[in-house]
Amino acid sequence: MAERLSEDRYLDAGGARGLALELYAGVAELPILSPHGHVDVELLSRPGARLPPPGRLFVTTDHYVVRLLYAHGVPLEELGVGVAAPDDRAVWNRFAERFDVFAATPVALWFRETLATVFDLEPRVEPSTYDALEEKLAAPEFAPRALLDRFRIETIATTDPAGSTLAEHRSLHEQGLGGRVRPTFRPDAVVALDAPGWRSALTALEEVSGRGIADYDAFVEVLAERRAAFKELGATATDHSTTAVSTERMPPAEASGVFATALAGEVTEAAARRFEAHMLNELARMSVEDGLVMQLHLGSLRDHDRPLAARFGPDLGADIPVAADWTRGLRPLLEAYGAEPSFGVIAYTLDETVYSRELAPLAGHYPALRLGSPWWFHDSPNGIVRFLDRVTETAGVAKLAGFVDDARTFTAIPVRNDLWRRRCCGWLARQVEAGIVEPGDAPRLAHELAYGLAKRAYRL
Repeated sequence: MAERLSEDRYLDAGGARGLALELYAGVAELPILSPHGHVDVELLSRPGARLPPPGRLFVTTDHYVVRLLYAHGVPLEELGVGVAAPDDRAVWNRFAERFDVFAATPVALWFRETLATVFDLEPRVEPSTYDALEEKLAAPEFAPRALLDRFRIETIATTDPAGSTLAEHRSLHEQGLGGRVRPTFRPDAVVALDAPGWRSALTALEEVSGRGIADYDAFVEVLAERRAAFKELGATATDHSTTAVSTERMPPAEASGVFATALAGEVTEAAARRFEAHMLNELARMSVEDGLVMQLHLGSLRDHDRPLAARFGPDLGADIPVAADWTRGLRPLLEAYGAEPSFGVIAYTLDETVYSRELAPLAGHYPALRLGSPWWFHDSPNGIVRFLDRVTETAGVAKLAGFVDDARTFTAIPVRNDLWRRRCCGWLARQVEAGIVEPGDAPRLAHELAYGLAKRAYRL
């Protein structure tokens, strides 16, 4: 039996501890909605699939872990990155040797929680933990399909490129799991005209659509067709990521011309950024028509370490926040569609300075806009409270989109949801204690933050 964790951990409710525990008890066992994340759909589409071994599961594929170990001088190869057949135990041991670097970070908290509550092991990362984890992971009760039930996951969304064949999701649909495991339409790879992989991504889009894309008009038509295919298999949302917050439309002739230069291999960086902004506006127009909720993960400079990305590939944790001008940047999109009843847009930011200055006032005006939960670096105990403190007074709890775990590691989903619920309940208890929230409203708000808001925001 693992070491027992304190029942009031992370609540941080001060004198309102009793109320916080009462609120938490009311939401702790609610089903989990995971409407945005990066779990591999193949794990869920194959009935006999098992989770990867410990090194790969908890280290190699988790950029929260990889980034900080690399920052402390651990070579990426020792973490299994860029290695064809890494020694999984050696990867785990290297992680255990340097686990000290995660002290006071969310990673340490998530690991302690995962070991104790998911695997019923002592919450300590040691070399000997590897064998205990591997034994559990090999057991039928830890198969991904079994964990869907054990974790009380009502629905989970994967993130899929526009050119995906959706074969795994089609298989899930045929198996009766289509409403429980959903795709999410992410067109970034074909919208960034100057990205190194743009041509191959466009080819994949052509192949899956069964038609050539010789000009901009055909490009837009194919994107709309793919959105319909995603929606048919249960998708309720799209996902978009750019560095700048800009949504200004281009005149049709200019958009066509820029796309033509990309096909010719001659597009400039400036033109590509204008095209990205234009396409956010164009894809919002599509969302008005088909009802797919638009997620905006903006303000992150992806793969900041370009030599490292060229050598090992993307998503190594080198995504660095940049200052974002949401007020001016979203204006063209929101003026065009922000009052459309069929349109829903959820904003996620890495720039905490805009919480109260820009995003909360925008959400407090435009009917279509909701605020996504703290993202990436701010999905943390203190980040959650900073977010709630800075947006609710202006936008209100009802304009939030609940919680998304954004998880790559399947076993992290219940842990991250539980932390959100605990921190929200502690925060609510303190609001009641301060006279800001009525005592009778607190249980309803706790339920909304844990479940109801995400259900409505993502149209589940």
